[in-house]
Amino acid sequence: MYVAPCAYEDLLKLGFSRDPLDRLRSLHRRYFEVFDLGRAMLVETETVRDARAIELRLRRELGEHNAPAPLVMREEAGGASEWYRGAYGRLDQAVLALEAGGHRVHRPADTWFRAALTARSDLLYAWTLAVLPTDPVEAGDPRACALVSDALDACGALGIDLEPRLPPAVLAWHRQRGGRG
Repeated sequence: MYVAPCAYEDLLKLGFSRDPLDRLRSLHRRYFEVFDLGRAMLVETETVRDARAIELRLRRELGEHNAPAPLVMREEAGGASEWYRGAYGRLDQAVLALEAGGHRVHRPADTWFRAALTARSDLLYAWTLAVLPTDPVEAGDPRACALVSDALDACGALGIDLEPRLPPAVLAWHRQRGGRG
């Protein structure tokens, strides 16, 4: 189960996922800026059923805090009814209670997100070569460039060193564009 507060307003997403990193990525392409991962919380459960039960209980308790999803979130990602305004304090207490009850908690979750992204970063070298043209400085497809730039900026935002993970031309292209990392 995850609690993902927005970075710039008192709004958060409550949900469950086997892969919280992919879930946040599905909500917004620059999830690492939109969500405050330093305040995010993750609760591990034994089963998906357990996670669903916890999320459902918390959703019922937070009914008066229910809010519309931010317009910047991808509508196709779903979960539009699981947004809450002014509920962070209550969820913080609920997560502490879950931890006291024996659940493994990642609070704050930025360390977990960094580890999850680092585990996938070994694929960056080959992936960037496959997505970008041979000479990325002359990159043609703006969507491909944005996709790569977002992925590399996520690594930079989470403190992952890109230099050993990228071809030199891609690293130079990324830095020339003002990218992080």
